[in-house]
Amino acid sequence: MRKTISAAAAGLAVLAASLAAPAAAFANDSGATKPLHLRKGLTLRIPSSWKVDDSRKDWLRVITGSCPTKGTDMYGFRDSGCHSFWVMGPKAIKIGHELFQKYMPDGPFYPATDVGPCPVKKNLWIHRTTLAEKGLRQVGPGHKAYYRDWVGTCGTMSSGRVRARYNQREWYLPTSKILVIDQWGTPGLSTILKNATWS
Repeated sequence: MRKTISAAAAGLAVLAASLAAPAAAFANDSGATKPLHLRKGLTLRIPSSWKVDDSRKDWLRVITGSCPTKGTDMYGFRDSGCHSFWVMGPKAIKIGHELFQKYMPDGPFYPATDVGPCPVKKNLWIHRTTLAEKGLRQVGPGHKAYYRDWVGTCGTMSSGRVRARYNQREWYLPTSKILVIDQWGTPGLSTILKNATWS
């Protein structure tokens, strides 16, 4: 019995260490990270391997992995398969709801009038989104964002069958006019935002 308990305890210790390691890697201030300076004095420390596309000021995209649409005419908020998250500014927020209405956290960011492509799987379309979680989340000292986690389903145009799922996490800072959108469950992003600084 003691051997079983010891083995279980050792297994839990290994699991805890493996879960803590990614968060620590994102939170440290070593050469593995770089600063990302955003509007209103917000600075995030992100992994050095992530690429920042700031070609459109209010539609800043941080590419965190594979991005097959980069450099093609499909590249943009409504593309599929580009591992990334977005930092939106006032112009994007102003048209961030369906029918290009102003974004509010009562619905997911969706600047369109038609059915959008599935962000995580090519040749599928968004079917529906439902709210999974909401609350306030810390974004650096003294700043709390409206947090929303929307669960989306995707399928073909002709069938209602679900072929893919994704989560669209949103952190909205209305006073600073900053909206962070993540459709890829970006590892460490919550910690990066929590540990942000303001100047």
